[in-house]
Amino acid sequence: MSLTPDSAVRTYIDQHRAAFLDDLTAWLRIPSVSAQPDHAPDVRRSADWLAAKLTETGFATVEVWPTEGAPAVFAEWPSGDPDAPTVLVYGHHDVQPAAREDGWNSEPFEPVVRGNRLYARGAADDKGQVFFHTLGVRAHLAATGRTAPAVNLKLLIEGEEESGSPHFRALVEERAERLAADAVIVSDTGMWAEDTPTVCTGMRGLAECEIRLYGPDQDIHSGSFGGAVPNPATAVARLVAALHDERGRVAVPGFYDGVVELTDRERALFAELPFDEERWLRTAKSRATLGEAGHTTLERIWARPTAEVNGIGGGYQGPGSKTIIPSAALVKLSFRLVAGQDPDHIEKAVRAWAADQVPAGIRCEIDFGSATRPCLTPLDHPALQAVARAMGRAFEGPVRFTREGGSGPAADLQEVLGAPVLFLGISVPSDGWHAPDEKVELDLLLKGVETSAYLWADLAENWRPTP
Repeated sequence: MSLTPDSAVRTYIDQHRAAFLDDLTAWLRIPSVSAQPDHAPDVRRSADWLAAKLTETGFATVEVWPTEGAPAVFAEWPSGDPDAPTVLVYGHHDVQPAAREDGWNSEPFEPVVRGNRLYARGAADDKGQVFFHTLGVRAHLAATGRTAPAVNLKLLIEGEEESGSPHFRALVEERAERLAADAVIVSDTGMWAEDTPTVCTGMRGLAECEIRLYGPDQDIHSGSFGGAVPNPATAVARLVAALHDERGRVAVPGFYDGVVELTDRERALFAELPFDEERWLRTAKSRATLGEAGHTTLERIWARPTAEVNGIGGGYQGPGSKTIIPSAALVKLSFRLVAGQDPDHIEKAVRAWAADQVPAGIRCEIDFGSATRPCLTPLDHPALQAVARAMGRAFEGPVRFTREGGSGPAADLQEVLGAPVLFLGISVPSDGWHAPDEKVELDLLLKGVETSAYLWADLAENWRPTP
């Protein structure tokens, strides 16, 4: 009895499961913490380890790319088919800091399996999700009888994601010709739940600023001068109060220019998810939901732009009283952006809005940091549908769609390379990214392997990108 392609993939994965986990465990032992300078040699060692393993996997080209910070790993395996699409897989090999005294039940860089879970820093974020592609492509070849993938397969595995990707965009711009692709697969994400496989269709962008208001040249007596000169602490409070209107919408003129609105289908798909708002509130350590009127909680955090006060201060903060008019006050703001919004336009709009709010006699200074653009792939995009089909085959059931409320470097790949970004991840919320006892569910990790094995042939068969 001959094996069907799906059973051939599963048989291959089962036969190579132990060796795959042994290799992953070896990689997880390398404490590649990019945020801590003492671990810079470990980050380099992690890159070298991955490069050697990708060469062993069969990639024709494997290179470690230096940056001004930590190195990235690039690999390429041509299909041999002149019409095959080119796909770039993105992930990262650096990890968050971790120490046993943070609350771990075992050493964070000594991987341990308890039950059907692998515990270690980086197990889910992101070494496990990067590494499943190595076994996935081998299973793809074994099941199809090919000697090269059905797509032109490239990998870019960053070394500074956990430090904010400070050199990533420059790297992508410098190497854009080598990285050119028809689609980008981001395997640094997750699913809704173990029993609810999902594909993320987009991430929000981010713009941040600090606004500083200056009044008197020094703190002055509130009795002698109060009520007769402008107070920067009062001005910053009024500025914050003017940030939203009574319906929870951002009140900065022009803020919503270009926003891509949710379609009825997207709203319906969000509503299908088994969302427990009370449980979500407990996770948020909060007591009530609040936000833009007319939108559900999931719509607010995934598909609507926001403005948040991240910090506010000014004047006397010590015990007791100090009756002054402070000389300065400040507020830190962040803006999550959705598809259609331009960070440069947002910066100009916020600057103009703040200038209108500040009274005479108050000097205003605003500094914006580097911005991250939003990214969104339409539901009907054929490459996105291929990801959903591949995951559906692996999980043997329907796949739903989500978005991500946070921001990341995926948007840089979309903008510089001009390619749609697709998200393929198998992590679940309980995996504890950045927390003590980070883990990955081994059954889900192998479902990631299986999804990767199905995806390349599906893309090659069902999608021919338009030149």
